[in-house]
Amino acid sequence: MEFLLVSLLNGISYGLLLFMLTSGLTIVFSLMGVLNFAHASFYMLGAYFAYQASTWLGFWPALVIAPLAVGAVGMAVERFGLRTVHRYGHVAELLFTFGLAYLIEEAVHLIWGRSSLDYRIPPDLDGTLFSVYGSAYPVFRGFMMLVAVAMLVSIWLTLTRTRIGLVIQAALTHPQAVEALGHNVPRVFMLVFGGGAALAGLAGVIGGAAFVTEPGMAATVGSIVFVIVVVGGMGSLAGAFVASLAIGIIQTFSVALDYSMLDLLGRLGIVPAPGTLAQDVAKLTIAQAAPVIPYLLMVLMLIFRPKGLMGTRAD
Repeated sequence: MEFLLVSLLNGISYGLLLFMLTSGLTIVFSLMGVLNFAHASFYMLGAYFAYQASTWLGFWPALVIAPLAVGAVGMAVERFGLRTVHRYGHVAELLFTFGLAYLIEEAVHLIWGRSSLDYRIPPDLDGTLFSVYGSAYPVFRGFMMLVAVAMLVSIWLTLTRTRIGLVIQAALTHPQAVEALGHNVPRVFMLVFGGGAALAGLAGVIGGAAFVTEPGMAATVGSIVFVIVVVGGMGSLAGAFVASLAIGIIQTFSVALDYSMLDLLGRLGIVPAPGTLAQDVAKLTIAQAAPVIPYLLMVLMLIFRPKGLMGTRAD
């Protein structure tokens, strides 16, 4: 029971972190139709900006400054880069964001170096929130969950209950009508892209302190982000939330399970011949296969439900 509860809590907190990272990409795609390959790089920038700001001002100011700084970078990228290549179609946008990811990584190397940084959990959040069967649950993981839930509620309220959200949604489907009402549609898209980058930066502030801040962190989470978007459904924020929780829980339980197919076959009295491929495959444990499981889930989703769990777009 202890293993079940602790793993479930860890899986939920990790899944909520993934949602913080994925939500910005989902919003940008649903409102602008842009699949941003550099989204994980904004996550990395958030961690590095937070590290730099925390060394000067402390963690709490960095929690606000870093996402705003990443959002400003995102708006500049949309205004001076993405908007220019948009006229050439989706392929040009994909190539632009793909190259942008490499540029950001090289800029990080030049400024902060190639080694990991000493970006740690702040003392205010470094403690025990509660105990589960004697196992301490960290305060920072609870804080991570709180920030993710608050962000989800804020996004939902902004898009559905405010004038800004109505203008953003109308600009997607009826841009000419929105312009006729006096709104600057290109500026709206710039703010949307910057907001998506800021959400990734917020995830970087939290994730960089919880795990590790180093130049390879974007590549580590970059692929899993697109898995979540595909499984949840392209453009669906609710689908991204469900998929993030599911993949977070699945991966957390998988890395802790040291069982293999060989164990199950042995209990059934079936023993593969020694030295064969069947035995080698059966000897793989769930923990060893854990990194591959989300991608297998994505493949199955593409086969049986290409639009994802709650997909609203087929493109």
